[in-house]
Amino acid sequence: MAVCQAKMPSCVYAGEGCIANIKDILHKENAKSVLVFTDRGIEKSGILRLLTDELDAAGAVYTVFDDLKAEPAYTDVEQVLEEAQKAEGDFVIAMGGGSVMDAAKLVSLLKGASYTIRDLLKDPALAGKQLHSAMIPTTCGTGAEATCNAIVAIPEEETKKGIVNDAMIPDYVLLDPRTIAKLPKTIVAATGVDALAHVVECYTSKKATMLSDTYALEGAKLIFGNIRKAYLNPEDSEAKSAMMLGAYYGGVAITASGTTAVHALSYPLGGKYHIAHGVSNAILFAHVMEYNLEACRDQLAGLCDVIAPQLYGEDKSVKARYVIDQIADIVKVTEIPTDLGAFGVKKEDLDFLVTAGSQQKRLLVNNRRELSLEDIRNIYMKVLR
Repeated sequence: MAVCQAKMPSCVYAGEGCIANIKDILHKENAKSVLVFTDRGIEKSGILRLLTDELDAAGAVYTVFDDLKAEPAYTDVEQVLEEAQKAEGDFVIAMGGGSVMDAAKLVSLLKGASYTIRDLLKDPALAGKQLHSAMIPTTCGTGAEATCNAIVAIPEEETKKGIVNDAMIPDYVLLDPRTIAKLPKTIVAATGVDALAHVVECYTSKKATMLSDTYALEGAKLIFGNIRKAYLNPEDSEAKSAMMLGAYYGGVAITASGTTAVHALSYPLGGKYHIAHGVSNAILFAHVMEYNLEACRDQLAGLCDVIAPQLYGEDKSVKARYVIDQIADIVKVTEIPTDLGAFGVKKEDLDFLVTAGSQQKRLLVNNRRELSLEDIRNIYMKVLR
């Protein structure tokens, strides 16, 4: 049995009302002033008050940064950091989706540091934790609250890149289902399918371990079993809570294993065409897993045993096909467009996509079946009609 490890936040709170624990966290950290990162949508919706009411009750001094862009470029993070450098702050709290949390995690590594984000794009190993952090996700999908990654767009290259360093793993996580009670259906869909991709990719990854498999399988059980209900029944709080927990498990699995070709080929779609990350994953998801089928049959069958135990006695090929069909059906039920043409992508863009996708070596090396340039082209062609 190979030696493996899993790294995750040191303290996780889950359950309705758990944001109240922020008072104890600040006391434990002896935090004198707090940097709060969010976005204007969270603030306007009133969700931010779940946090600020607790901070006010604790008498905490805090500064709110709410001008964070979705799918940020590294230059956007530079602008946020410039403002954060001017503010007093010895603890970071993020309340938002993956973009907010990734930006906050980067600030926790960059505030007061001698290196820059441009340095980290070249050599992520330079980073060290400057400030401790707490993450409060407001979607049911990205898993950013658990990962050692931060994804940023590189405008000059029209793609995205992950900055990966263990120091990025947050210190605290608060999974409070009140933050997603009124989450729009489109966000449930995009972030939910993103979370689904995390658990499936991590379980089928070359780097999967017995530890990452534990989290990926439990996450798969929660997400496959609840994503349709969470999307179709906005008032189903149990389904949404299950999605939030499944997304967290997916984040832990990422840190212990890693995503594969679905995420690799989706990065150029976000970087150049600004397609939301979860949507770009959804478009490619079933097609990539179809390509991977011959190399991942055992793993897909293992997933089937968890999500559809009634098929336990079936042939592995039948079970693997069932999982891929379920992925395609979930994308259909959640009404995510599956034609890149709907987002302005043209067939003459194929050369760019193939080249940019093939350069995502950090993720492609995890894929159990190697992809040639022609294989990548064929996958993109399936979603470019």
